[in-house]
This record gives sequence, C-alpha cells and structure tokens, in this order.
Amino acid sequence: MKVTSSGPQTMQMAQGEPVTLDCTYTSSPADIGELDIEWSVVSPDTTKKDQMIISYTGGRRYTHGDPALMKGVDFTALDPAQGDASLSITSLMVSHAGTYQCKVKKAPGVDSRKISLIVMVRPSVPKCWVDAGEAVGETASLRCRSDQGSAPLLYSWRRESGGSIPPEAIQNSLTGELLISNHSISHSGVYSCEVSNSVGKESCRLNLQAVKPPNRAGVITGTVVGCLLLIMIVLLIIWLLVFRCNRNQQEKEFSNEIKEDAPAPESRPTSRISSFRSGVAYSQVGQTQSEHPPSTNTSYSTAKYDSRFGYAV
Repeated sequence: MKVTSSGPQTMQMAQGEPVTLDCTYTSSPADIGELDIEWSVVSPDTTKKDQMIISYTGGRRYTHGDPALMKGVDFTALDPAQGDASLSITSLMVSHAGTYQCKVKKAPGVDSRKISLIVMVRPSVPKCWVDAGEAVGETASLRCRSDQGSAPLLYSWRRESGGSIPPEAIQNSLTGELLISNHSISHSGVYSCEVSNSVGKESCRLNLQAVKPPNRAGVITGTVVGCLLLIMIVLLIIWLLVFRCNRNQQEKEFSNEIKEDAPAPESRPTSRISSFRSGVAYSQVGQTQSEHPPSTNTSYSTAKYDSRFGYAV
C-alpha cells in the first residue's frame, strides 16, 4: 500500500472557497485485507488523541466529527475504493484550519499523508479618508483601513488622475497612511488605496482637494475686536452693579439722617394758670343772693410764655 499524491503539503486558502485535500493511493498484490480509509485532524497537543472526521470501511462511509464542522465535508470520489481517497470541503471556515492526515490500510499494507491547511480571511473593502484637513501649505494625511482580513495586510496608494504621487510623499504599507507635506493645488486629484494579503485584495478611492486657508490677519483682528467688546460689556455690567449698590447705600443713609434729626415727642406739662376764686356768695333758699366783690388781699400769679412749649405757663 502506497499513497501516491505529490501535491503541496501546506495549503493556504481563503475563507468561503472550496478545497480538495489530495490522497490517491495504490495497493500491491500482497495487500489482501479489507480496505480501511481514515481522515483525521491531528491534535497540536501530542498528549491528546487525533480527531477522526470521516472514514471508509467495509464499503461504507462514516462521519465522526462535529456536524456543524462536517457540513460540506466528504470524499471526493463516489467510490474511494477505486484508488482516490481525497477529501473535499465545499466552503472553508476558519475553524477548518488544521493539520489533516489521510491513512489508507489494507492488511498487511498501510500508508499515510499529512496536509497542513491554513484558512485566511480576505481583506474587507477598506475605508479611505483624509486626516488633518486639505489646507494648502499644510501636511495632508491620506488614510486607508480595512476592518477585516488575515494578517499581514499590505496597503498601497496610487494616483489615478493628475499625475503620479508626489515624490516627497511618505507612504506606510503597514498602516495605510500617505503623508503629503506642503500640500498644494498641484497635489489634488483622485487617489486609490489597495489592501491585500495572500488570499485576496480590495480597494477604495478618494478625491483629494486643495483648500486655501482663511485670512489669518482677519481672523486675528476679529478675535481681538470680539474680546475687547466682551471686556467692555463686562466692565459696563460691573459699573452698573456698583452704581446701583452705591445709590441704594446713599438712599439708606439719607433715610437714617432724617430719622435722627426729628426730635422725640415730649409730654405736655400741666397748665399752671391760676384759678381765680369768684367772690360770689350764695344764700339759702328764700334768701336774696348777694354778690360780694373779690377780696383785695388775693394774690395773683402772672403767666409767662415759654418758647419750648409754644404757650404760656
């Protein structure tokens, strides 16, 4: 028994593609036993068993692996007993990556072959954009980035219109950045970026423009005028607040002075005007009332005007 396949033992394929793992064989007249074919995934850990995925024995085929992983996995030939034990996978997934072993036995003969399968992801369509602006005289940074894809991913920029890429431009094939220093109108045009790995490539485009920078003197003048106006408004508000506070304080002080100048009310003294006794004599009922003149010996008190009270006392 001898496996005769001579194809590559390391295969690098893209996700989603079909693949065939070759395993053709021939038997000798001495091999008289029953044919037994086994495909298994070799465990990277030598202390663990290999995982059998499909087998052919007694004229029948059997699957042994995870049903989700075995979907689309089968022998290539309708009858593997005819010398072709190759394995086909209709749609590769990243989980299919590994080292596969084909073992053919027909007692007393036995032979095997290993194939290393690498499943890579194609680059996704990249995104192109300009970072840091497109102003004339500044440095223009053209960026390109693909979100998916197996490493290594390589980026390449080219100019589709307006000539070739400026000779002073710096291009980074690993980060996807193209730096154009001292950007000018002559650098404007359509640029395209291509990202690639060993299983595929994609590209994107952008239109680089040259924008004249604004008048810096006018911007500075406007900024200074605006700041001065703002300062004047703030000072005016502060002056109004101080003026109002001073006015309120003056009104309060004036009110207090009025209250201090007003004298407190005093109690009015009792009038000391002397009462004059009348020299009138009364008689009993039936008698004649006689009036006598007041005695000349009665003393009188003269009233004096007092300016403090505004009347005689």
